[in-house]
Amino acid sequence: MDLPRSHHPVKNPITALIVDDEPLARERIRSLLAKEPDIAIVAECADGEEAVAAIQQHAPDLLFLDVQMPEMNGFEVLDSLGAERLPVVIFVTAYDQHALKAFEAHALDYLLKPFKQSRFKQAVQRAREQLANQQAGAVSQRLLELLGERKPEAAHLTRLAVRVNDRVIFVKTDEIDWIEAAGNYLVVHAGKESHIVRETMTALETKLAPGRFLRISRSTIVNADRIKELQPLFHGEHVVVLRDGKQLTMTRGLREVQELLKFS
Repeated sequence: MDLPRSHHPVKNPITALIVDDEPLARERIRSLLAKEPDIAIVAECADGEEAVAAIQQHAPDLLFLDVQMPEMNGFEVLDSLGAERLPVVIFVTAYDQHALKAFEAHALDYLLKPFKQSRFKQAVQRAREQLANQQAGAVSQRLLELLGERKPEAAHLTRLAVRVNDRVIFVKTDEIDWIEAAGNYLVVHAGKESHIVRETMTALETKLAPGRFLRISRSTIVNADRIKELQPLFHGEHVVVLRDGKQLTMTRGLREVQELLKFS
């Protein structure tokens, strides 16, 4: 939800975006920011999908981000953004003190629900100083380190963000049939639709669930659930036949597909 700018605009205000699935939590942050004349709220989001689209659209300086949200949590929102798009982040969380050590180790600020106005002002002032001193790049690096340390605990992608003109849509990975490389892009085939994604095959392969998505050639990844049969070709090559009849040449991953077809 986009919001109007302040009635008393400040020259070059800090742009802020609020993400929280609880309306009262968003209202609390909004009311406190109303007392900060140099900060302009550009949008509010109630879930992770809205947040990714809004961040890509508005490129805010400052992000108030709830960590615990259904479907797509705060860390998954940040994972969906490129490093160059990371704003200064103030996490809003109900995590216990033990879990907060991860934030403290990376000098990232957070607001522990329920928070007082004085604590809020402290976090905002810290973000203001980071932006004024052009330290946002260093903060982003620490944020990337935090996300990297969390990777072993994080689940594999369950949805893929795809830009369509000026919109961002989300494709569930279990709806993907197969993926092919096309120059610097990938083409994601899901049912009757095809989507262009700017990503390398190797990078996307590491984000998809192993055993569920198989790389059958240098330029092709297939959803194992879509495989109907395997047919031999010449010189040891094979053809993977999908349930919709699509045929894909296989040059690697033969043993994995054979095991899947054997036990399915």
